Amino acid sequence: MKIYTGTGDKGKTSLFSGERVSKASDRIEAYGDLDELNSVLGALIAHLPSDRSDLVGELQQIQADMFVIGAWLATTANSPAAGSLAPIEVKQIVFLENAIDRLDDLLPDLKNFILPGGHISAAWAHVARSICRRTERHAVLVLEESDDEETAKELTRALIYLNRLSDYLFVLARECNRLHGLSDIPWKKS
Repeated sequence: MKIYTGTGDKGKTSLFSGERVSKASDRIEAYGDLDELNSVLGALIAHLPSDRSDLVGELQQIQADMFVIGAWLATTANSPAAGSLAPIEVKQIVFLENAIDRLDDLLPDLKNFILPGGHISAAWAHVARSICRRTERHAVLVLEESDDEETAKELTRALIYLNRLSDYLFVLARECNRLHGLSDIPWKKS
């Protein structure tokens, strides 16, 4: 099978559920953002300390979760494919909440806004966080268009997951700086 098909040459693409839609549709924007986020998580993983297999494992689990969320974003409610999708489970959200709490316990209290940056791994975590927020905004548009109760329930859980993920990436950025002996860079009003 060839990588290129030419079927998208005129600005249309196929959803997972088979429908052809504009590459500028809200669904494509949302799961395109998700794909970008997943790629940036790969770059973040590549810059983590080699002895932090725990963080690598967490991030790889998150990358796997992205595929579940992406499938919901790429499937219309009334298609036959919708019935075969894995659910977005509450335990995936709890996984993020537990990871946030664990990392946050390692960090000094935050008393100011901080500037994104520091170590390259922290910088990648901040980039991922901002892409996650954009993904969330586009997923809201898909949810607002949904008229199917089951799809709306799954997309609502996806939004909760993405909201927690952005929080996780924020504390992970701080933890990456801490691991490398760097302090957060406080924002100073000019």
